[in-house]
Amino acid sequence: MKINCVTPVFVEFIPQKPENGKLYISDEYSIAVHLCCCGCGEKVVTPFSPADWQYQIGSDGVSLSPSIGNWSYECRSHYFIRNNLVIWANGMSDKQIERVKQRDLADKHAYLAKRNAERNRSWIWKAITYIKRSIKKLFRQ
Repeated sequence: MKINCVTPVFVEFIPQKPENGKLYISDEYSIAVHLCCCGCGEKVVTPFSPADWQYQIGSDGVSLSPSIGNWSYECRSHYFIRNNLVIWANGMSDKQIERVKQRDLADKHAYLAKRNAERNRSWIWKAITYIKRSIKKLFRQ
């Protein structure tokens, strides 16, 4: 049975057996989980990060973005969750799915490269600051 509306449930830990129609959100673990809205019973896991999914709380409910594309499941369902409502999207061909997967992978690699570069710059500045302080101390003595 297709689900057209989800109920957000804020939890620390995702339950072992999620209930149909509930969107479990764990801020502590940056993840949301729900059962596929097509009714097939598959567990859908959406990790939160700038390269994966994000959620927003609005006055009318919770929204997830980007869309949910369950292309590795037999149902191959595709939908959006906007203000607790499930908005069904058109199916996609294998070629379209492959392009989306490649774009998602490229986005993730770009995000990780940027994050690693920021960490490296941070480490370099910390090292430079430490060296400067050490040199100043040496000359004060």
